[in-house]
Amino acid sequence: MLKFASICPHPPLLIPSIGKSYFSKIKPTVRAMNELGNQIKEKQVDTIIVVSPHGPVQMDAMSVNSTKCLQGDFTQFGDNTSMRIENDIDLGASIKRIADSRNIPTELVGDGIFLDHGAMVPLFFLKKHVPGVKVVSITFSYLDYQKHFEFGEVIYEVIESADKNVALVASGDLSHRLTPSAPAGYSPEGKIFDELLIDLLEDNKVGEILSLDSDFIEEAGECGLRSIIILLGALSNLEYKFEKLSYEGPFGVGYLVGKFEIM
Repeated sequence: MLKFASICPHPPLLIPSIGKSYFSKIKPTVRAMNELGNQIKEKQVDTIIVVSPHGPVQMDAMSVNSTKCLQGDFTQFGDNTSMRIENDIDLGASIKRIADSRNIPTELVGDGIFLDHGAMVPLFFLKKHVPGVKVVSITFSYLDYQKHFEFGEVIYEVIESADKNVALVASGDLSHRLTPSAPAGYSPEGKIFDELLIDLLEDNKVGEILSLDSDFIEEAGECGLRSIIILLGALSNLEYKFEKLSYEGPFGVGYLVGKFEIM
């Protein structure tokens, strides 16, 4: 059963040993992520499915990590924080099997594929509240948005047929172009995109999210929209309410933390 659904940002600065002096500038995001951690504990979750933009992205197929023990670290960010988590291989294999039957290209990937920071940052806050939790690590593709939405529907179908409590986490930052010093440079469309997306999520206007103009999205410089669309697909047959727990962009990148209260 799907017990928990959220949108999480993934800046490595959220890891205290990496953020250091910058940590104080993202307090609202840290508080919101800790709030999600407390909520996932209440849901008694057995498996966390996390969808990230930063794993082995394929142009024409979704990727599901099939490595028995999922592991990764933050050495590329100058930090030795690491994690090892048991993979829910059966759930991941079921997602591929059903996706294939729905003509949604999906590949099992392993053999040296490590957890990326898009998965690890949310897991840093969530998994410590649910000891023994397993994880399914998914990377989206560059297939169209409708395929991502349908992939989310597949994930929900698999979750509902599993005898366990499951959390689904859409990892992704919003615009990377909020300020002149932002990683992708400045664009006024960045702020507009972030505000519009949050409004559409709060108003449950999924159709409008799916039909956002591609040039507008490109100009905004986001990285999380496909993750969010997969999550919306998973929620499409449920009644839910989206709640923004925090949003800020102190370093020119939009960090949204949100939860979906499933009715």
